[in-house]
Amino acid sequence: MNFFNYNFTAAERFMRYVQIDTQSDPNSPTCPSTEKQKNLGKVLVEELKAIGIKDAEMDEHGYVYATIESNTSKNVPVLCFCSHMDTSPDCSGLNVKPIVHKNYQGGDLVLPNDNSQVIRFSEHNDLKHQIGNDIITADGTTLLGADNKAGVAEIMDATLFLMNHREIKHGKIRILFTPDEEIGRGVDKADMKKLGADFGYTMDGETLGHIENETFSADGASLIIKGFPTHPGFAKNKMQHAIKIAAEIINQLPKNKSPETTEKKEPFIHPTSINGGLDSVEIKFIIRAFDAKTLIALEDELKNIAASVLANYNKCSFKMKVTEQYRNMKDVLDANPQVCEYAAEAVKRTGVTPVLSSIRGGTDGSRLSFMGLPCPNIFAGEHAFHSKQEWVSIQDMNKAVETIIHLVQIWEESA
Repeated sequence: MNFFNYNFTAAERFMRYVQIDTQSDPNSPTCPSTEKQKNLGKVLVEELKAIGIKDAEMDEHGYVYATIESNTSKNVPVLCFCSHMDTSPDCSGLNVKPIVHKNYQGGDLVLPNDNSQVIRFSEHNDLKHQIGNDIITADGTTLLGADNKAGVAEIMDATLFLMNHREIKHGKIRILFTPDEEIGRGVDKADMKKLGADFGYTMDGETLGHIENETFSADGASLIIKGFPTHPGFAKNKMQHAIKIAAEIINQLPKNKSPETTEKKEPFIHPTSINGGLDSVEIKFIIRAFDAKTLIALEDELKNIAASVLANYNKCSFKMKVTEQYRNMKDVLDANPQVCEYAAEAVKRTGVTPVLSSIRGGTDGSRLSFMGLPCPNIFAGEHAFHSKQEWVSIQDMNKAVETIIHLVQIWEESA
C-alpha cells in the first residue's frame, strides 16, 4: 500500500487535542476522576460521527465507544484499538501550547517559555533517528500530552482512512478511548460485553517500531504507622514520633531496588507519598516486578523492614495493605501468539523493523489482557512522558497510523 499521497491528519488532530486539559486526579473517587476528561470525549464523538461512525458515543463514565463495521465476507475476529484520553497528574496539562520544530537537524531543543527546559540531544537517544523529521513539543511550562493523545489522534486518523478507503478489507473494528489510565483506573468501568472484541491493541508505546508484549506486574501498598504522641515539653523517654519512624523505614529501603537505580527488568519499591503527623503517618508505595514471585518477595521485604523498625518502638504499631494494580500481560499474549505476530508484520509492511520489547510501566492493555482481551501495546511515538520535555515526531505518528491500517488487513487476510 502506498501512503505517499495520503494527507495524514494525526498531527493536526493531536495539536487540537492537547489543548484540552484532561489531567486525571488520583485523589478523586469518581469515574472519570475529573469531569474535564469528558470535554475531549465529546470532541471525539463529534469527530467520529462526522467521519461516518454512526454509533459513536460516550457513556456516563467518560468511555468513548465506536464501531467501524466489517466490509468482508470472511469471519474475522473483532479487533479493538484503544488509547487513553487523560494526561498525567505529575505535570500540568492546562494551557498546553504545542510547537512544531520542522525539519529537525539535530542538537538541543530549548523550549521558549522556560529556557531551563532543554530537550538535550545527548539525553534523548531517539533524537538521533529524527533528523529531517518534524518534532512537536510543548512550550516548556506544561507537559505536551503525547501520552496518550498521540495514540488517540492516530486511531482517529486510521479511522478516517478506513472509512474513506472501502477497498481496504477488514473485519469489525471497535474503538475504545478511556479515562484515568494515568492513575491506574483506565478500565475500571470498561464494559467488556458492550465492547465485544476478541483481540485488542493499545496505541500507547514509545519508540517507532516497538511492540510491547510485556509489562511489570504491579501492586500498590499502604503502610500506616501509629505513633505515640506527647507534649513536646515533656516528651523525654515517652514520645514515639510517627513521622520519624516513617523516615527510618524509608531510609532502610534497599538502594538497589529503587527507580533511580534500576532499569530493564529490574524490580523496585517506590514510595509515592507520605502524609500525616506525630500521631499517625501513611506512606504509599508502588511495587513493580516482571514476575509475581518477585513482586510478592518485595512486598514481604517492605513488611519486614517496617516490622524491624517498629520493634524498637514498644508503644507503636503499623498496618500494611497491598492492592493489586495490574499483571504482566505476557502470560496472556504467549497463549495468543498471533496477536503480536500480526502486529510485527504490520510494522514491517510500513518499512520499519519491528522490535518486541518490555515496558517498565503499565497500559490499559495490561488489565484488558486479563479481562479477556489479549492486548499488546504498539508504539505511538511519545517520548519523555509525564514531563515538560515530552515530545513526539509527526513522521512516527504517521507510521503508527499506517501500522493500524496494515494490521486490520493482515487479520482479514489470515481469516
